[in-house]
Amino acid sequence: MTSSSTTDRATAYAEAVVAGKVVAGPHVRNACRRHLDDLKRDDLRFDEAAAAKAIRFFEEKLKLSEGQFEGKPFRSHPAQDFIIGSLFGWKRTDGWRRFRRAYVEQGKGNGKSPLAGGIGLLGLMADGEAGAEIYSAGATKDQAGILFRDAVKMVDQSPDLDRRLKRSGSPGKEYNLAYLAKGSFFRPVSRETKKTGSGPRPHFALVDELHEHADGGIIEMLERGFKFRRQPLLLMITNSGSDRTSACWAEHEHAVKVAAGNRDARDDDAAYLGEALDDSTFSYVCGLDAGDDPLNDPSCWIKANPLLGVTITEDYLAGVVKQARDIPSKLNNILRLHFCVWTDAETAWMTRAALEPCIADFDPAEHKGRPVWLGCDLSQNKDITALAACVRTGEIEVEAVRDGKVQKVWKPTFDAWIEAWTPADTMAARELTDKLPYSVWSREGHLHAPKGSSIRFDHVAQAVAEYVHDFDVKCLAYDRYAFRRGFEPECDRLGIVVEYVEHPQGGTKKGKPTEAMIAAAKAGGREPEGLWMPGSVRDVEDAISEGRIRLRRNPVLISAMMSAVTDEDRWGNYWLAKERATNKIDAAVALCMAVGAAHAYEVSTSSVYEERGLLLV
Repeated sequence: MTSSSTTDRATAYAEAVVAGKVVAGPHVRNACRRHLDDLKRDDLRFDEAAAAKAIRFFEEKLKLSEGQFEGKPFRSHPAQDFIIGSLFGWKRTDGWRRFRRAYVEQGKGNGKSPLAGGIGLLGLMADGEAGAEIYSAGATKDQAGILFRDAVKMVDQSPDLDRRLKRSGSPGKEYNLAYLAKGSFFRPVSRETKKTGSGPRPHFALVDELHEHADGGIIEMLERGFKFRRQPLLLMITNSGSDRTSACWAEHEHAVKVAAGNRDARDDDAAYLGEALDDSTFSYVCGLDAGDDPLNDPSCWIKANPLLGVTITEDYLAGVVKQARDIPSKLNNILRLHFCVWTDAETAWMTRAALEPCIADFDPAEHKGRPVWLGCDLSQNKDITALAACVRTGEIEVEAVRDGKVQKVWKPTFDAWIEAWTPADTMAARELTDKLPYSVWSREGHLHAPKGSSIRFDHVAQAVAEYVHDFDVKCLAYDRYAFRRGFEPECDRLGIVVEYVEHPQGGTKKGKPTEAMIAAAKAGGREPEGLWMPGSVRDVEDAISEGRIRLRRNPVLISAMMSAVTDEDRWGNYWLAKERATNKIDAAVALCMAVGAAHAYEVSTSSVYEERGLLLV
């Protein structure tokens, strides 16, 4: 990371932003104007020596870990100079620090967690506070540990800190850092802590990824303990979110108003008025200006990514922008995570432009005898039942992000196709209500329409029996609906022997990994994962966007893919939502199940979670 040579680096950054020498978004520009205006006030004092001391702690005591920064000193970037210098340099007239609350919102990959971890270590060891309690707070226990582990890794890299701090827990599973000389500690906590009735007395409380918190309960619990401290700090770091009823949105709105000194400021109109609304809150909210178009204008990317070119590359952002253009379901998450846009608009899952290059005319018989993975979406009485098949055809080299850099990796290629059934006796009536050409599809051989008013699972079971005869069926992924009471007995009646793997629909549940999936995961050096729709949807998206899959031409499948929309949870997991789709999407669901199953059996040294980030459930 680069550093400034000026004495007061926080003020140097503010001056550069206000002068337009450093490109920044509207709320950061306002925060810098506030800083410069506050230097003229008599009731506040900026302690340059204290700000410089805090920055020196980072650069002289801390080393980074992982990837391209492994073992390198923490060289504070000018944007980080502004944050660190402001938090530790501003003082009240009584000599204690001014800021008790700090809200930092930046794009993903801009070093928020290492910065917060370093602030926690500073509060633990170098802030003159006896018995300091430092907490890393997350929405879940695992998430609370992410920031804390960043701090532990920095301790691992620093012989000085390593010698003075005592760890609790085994390597990689530490749960406490103790500074015995001052009777202080640093540990992670999650929202469950507020249920225990315990009373923490934080010196620093570091809240990670506030947008993922269900409520503000843990913030309230931690802030109640501030009354025991002379200059406590609540540091909230986050990406942008999508829930405008959340605690994160409330803090975002407050931070925007504070930076502007304008009670009516908002994202699209943050005019700077310079009123002193809340002298105890520090604001650093990255965002775009009205009219900025990150999908077509890279010059605005730095407004949401102040460390662009340092911790995150233009090549990487160009890649995610391409994904946003190709696959609409990725758009909102990309805008939110990488460009600090609070999103809530519903988008289609797939565009024709993304799908058409993958559509091909081939005969599944050319794969006869090869391993195949099946996915079966069993319908209600009058809908469509779909069976999808996926065959691995080879591998190609594609670009992926490793350690912040775009690298070439090998990934599998697939051919996939579907079969679909609908009841013949109700088909004509449903053509009018569903506005789909079922009879045309049936005449052309794309849709099976056996006689009757409801789906007969024996027809689907017979198709599975043919796959077992003609291919090496590795598994059949299924959802519980109608499987045990209807479909499985028909398979048993035909003597079908195949491994059934549960693949829940929706986004709240994972199936259990099979022995084959566990073995594949271990061989690839990753944790075994059960099948679930968010993972399978992303597998299909990645295969399409990377040109790794051929989909046999079938209007039933194309209609389903083009009609699908997604539901999403607060962690960014999303899945196909049948109840909100414009048309029947059973074929798309079955395709995702089959492709997800095929990926689960894949032996690979790379994990999808390395490329797109771990999502909590």
